[in-house]
Amino acid sequence: MEPHVDPTLTVRPIGFIRTGKQLKFDARHQPSETDPERNVLELLPEPDYRDALRDLAGFSRIWLVWWFHLNPSWRPLVLPPRGPAQRRGVFATRSPHRPNPLGLTPVQLVGIEGRRLLLGPCDLVDGTPVLDIKPYIPAYDSFPDATAGWIDEVEAVLNAPPQFSVHLTAPAEEQAEWLRTGWDIDFRSRLIELLARDPSPHRTRRIRRRGDLFRVIGCGAWRAVFVADGPRVEVLALEPAYPLRFLNDPKLEDIPDRQAQLAFMKRWPEQLGLKG
Repeated sequence: MEPHVDPTLTVRPIGFIRTGKQLKFDARHQPSETDPERNVLELLPEPDYRDALRDLAGFSRIWLVWWFHLNPSWRPLVLPPRGPAQRRGVFATRSPHRPNPLGLTPVQLVGIEGRRLLLGPCDLVDGTPVLDIKPYIPAYDSFPDATAGWIDEVEAVLNAPPQFSVHLTAPAEEQAEWLRTGWDIDFRSRLIELLARDPSPHRTRRIRRRGDLFRVIGCGAWRAVFVADGPRVEVLALEPAYPLRFLNDPKLEDIPDRQAQLAFMKRWPEQLGLKG
């Protein structure tokens, strides 16, 4: 007999994460803890939250329970970003497209300053609502001998040396350097990492064909046009991901890198031959 439970449950954030990562592309699925990165969890000014943080400073890691606020729908079968283009049951993945969009992340606890928790690298975008904090207890939360199903097979492939060499042509390198020096935008390392693993078309990795010759990969607010010939991948050019009509629409206030994209279009108004 099923227990009598209200079909609707109420949760509310205890705070919001501040990471500076405005786009999903910037939030890696498994961030490297060797990279210098600091994030902040700002708790809401509830009077009891300071007491709730008592004794947490002795833990080097914590669990964050949070809400996938950018994913309004769910799917029973999803296409993970890693591995071959094969759909998996959502409960066998960490996809954000879940019946209840809950996320769970272990993160380093660097310090506590009042209602601010200073954290290490994490995979949350800026503004993610956090629902709960739990201490990470190594004796209970770590199972190094556990198996991970299909992920073990994918990891074996990913741990092998990259199968593709990625090169930026002179025009693409010029564009990338212009973005870096003029706008502090640089996604080259992430772009090369993704293409070196597998440049084949893949919806979740945002790689698609453009005509018969080219492929395009989405890099947050930007795209890269490339060709793949055997094990060699050549990035031919970068381009804005948003069309001009969107960038000029004042009602669309949340477009990232808007001014950089407009300036890019003015400097490179046409990239002949790369439209398929």
